[in-house]
Amino acid sequence: MDKVKIAFDIAPTSVACPFHIEVWLDQSKLLTLDHATDVVHFEHEFDDDDGEHQLRVTLQGKLPEHTKIDEQGNIISDATLQISNVTIDELDINKLFLEKCVYTHDFNGTQPEIEDTFHGIAGCNGTISFEFSTPVYLWLLENM
Repeated sequence: MDKVKIAFDIAPTSVACPFHIEVWLDQSKLLTLDHATDVVHFEHEFDDDDGEHQLRVTLQGKLPEHTKIDEQGNIISDATLQISNVTIDELDINKLFLEKCVYTHDFNGTQPEIEDTFHGIAGCNGTISFEFSTPVYLWLLENM
């Protein structure tokens, strides 16, 4: 049975902000971080059998005080979560990952929930979802 490996880096921009981060593949929770203070390199190997998959990264615990705003309403500092260096079997798919991700969030409870594009940085509590299929090389050929 063939295996495929997905990997990426998760980096909080502020060690003072106690983000709760979870990584899921389909219905399996693969990682829980209660307070990430450094870059975490995530890797997971799974079967390359025929199937549809959803990778999710969930951010919780962001509070209004984690964003500093000046008198004009401009953000001067913010605690965010960055996802970068996304690979499948060591092939760089970061651009494809960003194109295919959906970022569902509610502006930390201040507005109705929306589905947004994801540009590599999560600034609100919510979920970044990435859907793909296996065999992964067939999916890559169809999507790159």
